[in-house]
Amino acid sequence: MINHPKTPCAFVQSINTHAQLDADGSLIIDYILSADLSELIIPTIQNPSCVDGLWEHTCFEAFICVKGEKIYHEYNFSPSTQWAAYAFSDYRQHKEWSPKKPPSIAVEQHTNQLLIKISLDKYDLPKNPSNKPLQLGLTAVLEAADGSKSYWALNHPDETPDFHNKKGFIREIWP
Repeated sequence: MINHPKTPCAFVQSINTHAQLDADGSLIIDYILSADLSELIIPTIQNPSCVDGLWEHTCFEAFICVKGEKIYHEYNFSPSTQWAAYAFSDYRQHKEWSPKKPPSIAVEQHTNQLLIKISLDKYDLPKNPSNKPLQLGLTAVLEAADGSKSYWALNHPDETPDFHNKKGFIREIWP
């Protein structure tokens, strides 16, 4: 991932991601943050639960759509193991939806590395009857100890951070 140029963050060396569809159709996403973690506010482990507003603190996100479709899903994953899920009918047009199954979130923290492994059930991905590729926007919000935030994504198509812009959904995965 790359940092948005308007939100500098010198203590992060890299954020790497890996995404694939598992044999059962679930989406597996790994986030690997390499940084001076003492410079970050990292939420402590909580009971896994659905919580709004996670993007206001350190969290990792996935925006998922079927190529060529307007509908997309947004997931927020906190290092606390709390999560949020949203659906949109078009750019920032929220629609009612709830996942059938909570995401699985595994967290490992080492001296200078934070690993987040996510599994999303295939039934909680956008409907894809034509088996088109899924497009992913993988992102992160990092909250520094001083309260500042940096915004990370595979691509930043706008002058200000906007993870909902589909031009940032550049990772493709075929079913």
